[in-house]
Parts: sequence; C-alpha cells; structure tokens
Amino acid sequence: MSQYFALDYTGEPFVLFGKAHLIYLALVALAGAAMFFWKPGEKTRRAFRIGLGVALIVNELIWHIWNIAVGTWSPQTMLPLHLCAVLVWMMPIMLFTRSYKLYEFAYFLALGAATQALLTPDIGLYGFPHMRFFVNNGSHALMVISACFMTGVEGFRPTWKSLRKTLIGLFLYAIPVFGINMLLGSNYLFINHKPETASLIDVLPEWPWYLIHLMVIAVVLFTLLYLPFAIKDWRASRAAARVEAAGI
Repeated sequence: MSQYFALDYTGEPFVLFGKAHLIYLALVALAGAAMFFWKPGEKTRRAFRIGLGVALIVNELIWHIWNIAVGTWSPQTMLPLHLCAVLVWMMPIMLFTRSYKLYEFAYFLALGAATQALLTPDIGLYGFPHMRFFVNNGSHALMVISACFMTGVEGFRPTWKSLRKTLIGLFLYAIPVFGINMLLGSNYLFINHKPETASLIDVLPEWPWYLIHLMVIAVVLFTLLYLPFAIKDWRASRAAARVEAAGI
C-alpha cells in the first residue's frame, strides 16, 4: 500500500491516453453531462454544492501535505498561482456562496484550463493507482463538474460581459505572475517558458511567440464555450421578433 503514496513509484507508469486515462476522462465527461439533466431539490442541491467545495479543499490539502511529506514542496512550484491552483480555492467560495461574480470566471477557466489539464495531466510517471493520479486528476475533475453543476443544475450562465471580463482578468493576472516568476525562477502559468512535461504548448513556436498563440487560443476557446448561450439568445430573439411581427 505504501508504494501508492511513495515518491519513487515502482508501479505502472502513467500513459497519456492509456486505458486508465481514457476511462477517467470518460467518467468525468459523463459526470459533467449528467449535471445538465439532473433536477434535484433545493436541499440536495445545497448538499451537493457544499460537498463539491469541501472535496476541492480536502483534495488540495492532501496534495500539499504529500509534497511536504516527500520533500518536494517549494515556492517555485507549489504556490497557488497557476490558473487551476487559483480555481481550486476560488471555486469552493463560489459553491458555498453561489457567487455569480466568481462563476463568471470559473465557467470559462474551469471548462477551458481544467479540461486541458485533464487531457494532458502533469503527473509524471505516477500512473493508476498512485495517489497522485487521483489527486491531480481529481482536482481538475471536480472543477469541471462544479462548473457544469452551477450551469446545468443551479441555472447560472455566462454573458458576453463575462467572457470579456475573464479575458481581461486573465491578461492582467499574467503580468504580476510573470514578475513573480522572474524573482523566484518559477514558471507559473507557463508564461516564462514551455512546461517541462508534455502539453499542447509543445506544438506552438518558442518563447515568447507562443504567448501570442495562447492568447488567441484563449479567445477562441472561451468564445466556443460561450457559443451555446449565444445561439440560444439568438434563437430567442428571432422567435420574439416573429411574434412581434405577427402582432401577437
């Protein structure tokens, strides 16, 4: 049992899009999709929201405790400055308080950044069933499910203003993080150089040009995430226009 918590893991290594990874992705996709069909009562919704928030906090605490225990915690890698590290503390507040202001950011960042982290997880060789496989993937899975829950079950939805606020906020946030990276020799947000492990950034040009590509990708990705709502609004406006034209 101890090997599943060991720093020097001797079990099966993680394989990108291997069997364990694909099963995990399928389970997260099913759970996220279920949030758009589930119609629980108010008490169940509240309990589920609190449960998700607590799970996010406990999962993150386990991650930090493990890194301290094995001697790998450092300010260069473990400060809550990556997008998902910020989200993992922001989303419980959103869930506990039903904050729409936090939801506006969480919707785009969770379904954008956390989904990408699920597709290309930064877990090294720690494959199933090592603790890091569950903790790393678990945090991102909980973020995605939380965003889907707030949208599908709680009835929240982003607006064009939400999209604009998220993009501007992301850009402004990156500026001080770049400076922190320079001071610490870290690479939070992966804006000072490409990540050490395999990621979608590998197919982009070298620094600093890939930063421009990342900004463009963020605009396109967030716009696609908003597209279902834009189409819904467009259809509603056309239907209203037809009713008005018919004099009903």
